[in-house]
Amino acid sequence: MTEWFEQWFGEEYLQLYPHRDEEDAVRAVGLVDRVARLDGARVLDLACGSGRHAMPLAERGASVFGIDLSMPLLVRANKLVPPVRGVVRGDMRLLPLRDAAFDLVVNLFTSFGYFADDAQHVAVLRGVARVLVPGGKLFLDYLNAQAVREGLVVREERQFGEHRVAIERKLVDDDRFIVKEMHLVDDGRTFMERVRLFSADDLVGLMHDAGLRVTERFGSYAGDELTATTPRTILVAERP
Repeated sequence: MTEWFEQWFGEEYLQLYPHRDEEDAVRAVGLVDRVARLDGARVLDLACGSGRHAMPLAERGASVFGIDLSMPLLVRANKLVPPVRGVVRGDMRLLPLRDAAFDLVVNLFTSFGYFADDAQHVAVLRGVARVLVPGGKLFLDYLNAQAVREGLVVREERQFGEHRVAIERKLVDDDRFIVKEMHLVDDGRTFMERVRLFSADDLVGLMHDAGLRVTERFGSYAGDELTATTPRTILVAERP
């Protein structure tokens, strides 16, 4: 059976998320640079998409390699200036990369939690640990699960460019997942996202199982303390 993320991250995704701008990416990368020096670092942008974060990473002196499952997004990432070191199509659960190849792995803007089985999430993190050098770091930028549950907007309509979109959200499987369905009112197409709602402690446990040690926690790109109401769950972990 085809997974939702194999169908969704293409041209329609770019059209329906035009608000994900460069300034937001620059703020996220600024925090990355604060916790792991980017100048001269070998960085893997895991689930790099169209390269929105890869460009500011490269601008700060990192040697950036991107991996993603979406070929349409990778085509865009490969045209970035400054250029990334390279991009490859691959599944984050089975990274086609050599051991100890990177000083830093970044996984940004909730590009995690896509799988039904938590063992697959651990497989992702074990792959990350494998491709990191000893002492290398993972920077994981994730949603704040508690804030998502408490602030759930069940239905709304928005205009994205030429598309009027009805958005429906619901919690499923004992509130462990959030499902968002986007209905294009004009042509009847529907796209779906399904993301696991991990707490910070859940993520720490998964990382521990994968051989990574969490060293820092943040709740925003400004580096605020992680609380129940902060917009993000950002964890920095290290390979011992």
